[in-house]
Amino acid sequence: MANAKNSGPKKRPTPEKRDKTNKLRAARNKATRSALKTAMKKAYVGGTDRVAVIRYAIKRVDQACAKGILHKNNAARKKSQLMKLLNKAS
Repeated sequence: MANAKNSGPKKRPTPEKRDKTNKLRAARNKATRSALKTAMKKAYVGGTDRVAVIRYAIKRVDQACAKGILHKNNAARKKSQLMKLLNKAS
């Protein structure tokens, strides 16, 4: 076997693929986190239709938790804080 170095199955480009998927996931997570932060800020500032804004923020927290961006306890704490605001607003 003079050419033993090149024998065997061809290696897959897994490190390159992993880098690519990590970049895609990071961008998606960043967008979700940014939308969550914006919704939280709008909920605390208030506005004309405060109840709808708070409900939207709660929805965003649920979505971030479902996607694994927030830990479930962190999401529960944020939702609890938002529910307090909702109860005051309504």
